[in-house]
Amino acid sequence: MLDQIPAPPAIALRPVAPADAADLAALRGASRDHLARWEPDEDDATYTLSGVREAIAAALARTAAGTGRSYVILERGRAVGGLLLNTIVQGPYLRTCSVGYWVAVAECGRGIATEAVRLAKYIAFGELGLDQLRAETLPDNLASQKVLSRNGFRRIGLSPCYSLATGRLRDHVLFEAPNPRTEPPWT
Repeated sequence: MLDQIPAPPAIALRPVAPADAADLAALRGASRDHLARWEPDEDDATYTLSGVREAIAAALARTAAGTGRSYVILERGRAVGGLLLNTIVQGPYLRTCSVGYWVAVAECGRGIATEAVRLAKYIAFGELGLDQLRAETLPDNLASQKVLSRNGFRRIGLSPCYSLATGRLRDHVLFEAPNPRTEPPWT
């Protein structure tokens, strides 16, 4: 019966594709002032259609190389942000990556990023078989820190001059979430 078919999940991740460029460029352009507070210092292209096309091409190359995965965050099938699994390491002793995400300013505060990071953990620990997932935030990005905390990430420290953000090297708060299947019993 049709009334027994489950509704699609409200929030989903889908691998980014070239066809996503226009939607993502529109979201990023409308959210520029908000996103620029937290993102690495990049030129204006990251908020334009041509720049987003280039970013998608680079993301697809990282996927092909096995060093990254990029996703569109969807709410009921509508693009509302992006999520990246960066610097994937599949070594013999360390299997890890870093997660980064953004949500359009008009969609902030609705739990979208929290759910997207939860889904990213399933990909990282399931499909990719990683041992841990890392994340970095600027010290004053309290909203992102709450997203991570809600997803079981623990703060592991502060790295001075960790990454270029807002035009200069900035300190970053470091977080990690271990794969529950591989976490040692003494933690």
